[in-house]
Amino acid sequence: MLTAGNTLNGIVIQPRSCNCDFRCRASNSTGVSVKKYNRDGFFIDKNGKLRSFNHKKLSRKRCGSLRGKGWKYGSGFVDGIFPVLSPTAQQILRFVQREVDSNTIWDAFDSLPPTHATWDDLINVSVQLRLNKKWDPIVLICEWILKRSSFHPDVMCFNLLIEAYGQKSLHKKAEFTYLELLDSRCIPTEDTYALLLKAYCMSGLLEKAEAVFREMRKYGLPPSAVVYNSYIDGLLKGGNPQKAVEIFQRMKRDCCQPSTETYTLMINLYGKASKSFMALKLFNEMRSHKCKPNICTYTALVNAFAREGLCEKAEEIFEQLQGAGIEPDVYAYNALMEAYSRAGYPYGAAEIFSLMQHMGCEPDRASYNIMVDAYGRAGLHEDAQAVFEEMKRLGITPTMKSHMLLLTAYSKTGNVAKCEGVINQMHKSGLKPDTFVINSMLNMYGRLGQFEKMEEVLTAMEKGSYAADISTYNILINIYGRGGFIEKMEGLFQSLPAKRLKPDVVTWTSRLAAYSRKKLYRRCLEIFEEMIDAGCYPDGGTAKVLISACSSEDQIEQVTTLVRTMHKDMKTALPIYFNLYG
Repeated sequence: MLTAGNTLNGIVIQPRSCNCDFRCRASNSTGVSVKKYNRDGFFIDKNGKLRSFNHKKLSRKRCGSLRGKGWKYGSGFVDGIFPVLSPTAQQILRFVQREVDSNTIWDAFDSLPPTHATWDDLINVSVQLRLNKKWDPIVLICEWILKRSSFHPDVMCFNLLIEAYGQKSLHKKAEFTYLELLDSRCIPTEDTYALLLKAYCMSGLLEKAEAVFREMRKYGLPPSAVVYNSYIDGLLKGGNPQKAVEIFQRMKRDCCQPSTETYTLMINLYGKASKSFMALKLFNEMRSHKCKPNICTYTALVNAFAREGLCEKAEEIFEQLQGAGIEPDVYAYNALMEAYSRAGYPYGAAEIFSLMQHMGCEPDRASYNIMVDAYGRAGLHEDAQAVFEEMKRLGITPTMKSHMLLLTAYSKTGNVAKCEGVINQMHKSGLKPDTFVINSMLNMYGRLGQFEKMEEVLTAMEKGSYAADISTYNILINIYGRGGFIEKMEGLFQSLPAKRLKPDVVTWTSRLAAYSRKKLYRRCLEIFEEMIDAGCYPDGGTAKVLISACSSEDQIEQVTTLVRTMHKDMKTALPIYFNLYG
């Protein structure tokens, strides 16, 4: 039993029944229960007179840790300080994380006294939940404050709720919360606009996002780096990196100085697009503008080089991180391990793993997954299995990704029995294999020519056991095409619209490749034109396949002209293929 308060009147939170784990009641100093807080609001003032007040007008002074304050967007904590939870707040936190019924939670909250301490506890709990990205409990707490409590919510409460709705892709509710904020005569902060803008971006509502900029100027708030960062982050999370680049350029045109977070976001963007040279260019730009990189910036750049297997460059940036006096964390070490893994140096990754432990940095689940992947990529499946077993021995529960990496290791060697064993192990662990895992099995059966097993898996997927996606059919179309089963390949391709699946560039290129191998040049051109008419544009792989279908210089010239006309982005890529295949 936890008690908080003074010696005269303590607040005790304890179970009320087996159906509800949480209730607040008052007790006097002798421990005898007294009635719940009187909602009429009577109290005795310092002169001994009976006075009353209106709960709905209860004002919270700007004092205490969090009252009336916003938070620095994206920092992950309020006012630079992690919330310190009182014993009551800790019990509230455990309760909302355990209880799933909203009515039960709200009924329990109704028993809380409307005091400053209660307000601080609720806001501190919400901030802690925000740190843990637990959005549903935040919604329950803030909605209770708005709809059922006697508290008058401040801008921080509204900001928490707008962010929670945005993270849940509930942009309409986020917008309604913003309107409620205005109706309650709260003054929106730049954090408010940043969070609303991000909610729109994550839902793909770019016109509404632009309207937020206009709304800010209406209230005399020019968009700051905080708002631009939110815009860029929202676009990235909404899958629109091209627009994010445009907003970054606009930010600079508007003479808004990009912050460390801005550059980190953009370095991440180029890293994920396998454009490490652009990521490095931005890194150098930020330093030339006296913008100091932090550990997240360095890690993002190491990751950018890691994705392309450029381990020497990654190590160089890692050394710069250490030279800047920054202590590498597990994410930085993992990024460097990933670089060696993708470059095909599993023992280099293992050395970094050992160094991390030697430096007192504890490896996490991702560290072990990277090592499983490193050994798997190098064909060292026994070492991959040993790391997997060590992870379990240490009490680290393997995830779907852990099993997937081990499966891939055995798949590379064509060890069907081991792969099937991994699938069985997943079932025993309570993990249901996802589409990606099943697609890997399809691909392995196909590569090994075990078409019967491959088709059995496909039948199971189509019956609803697993959801087949376009990648599933890309694998099948590629395998049938390679095997010369043109009719089966075409049958699958033609069936896609009925399955509500749209062919992507891999689908079209795999289909083209089947005819390219037979040097059926005219048929390839017909399919290529179908591809363009369907609104799917070629990539470098498509160009390579088309060139391989050519059997004369005239045909190569014709393909060159056609592709460059249809897809301007191919202009720089095509000469490479023409030199190789011309």
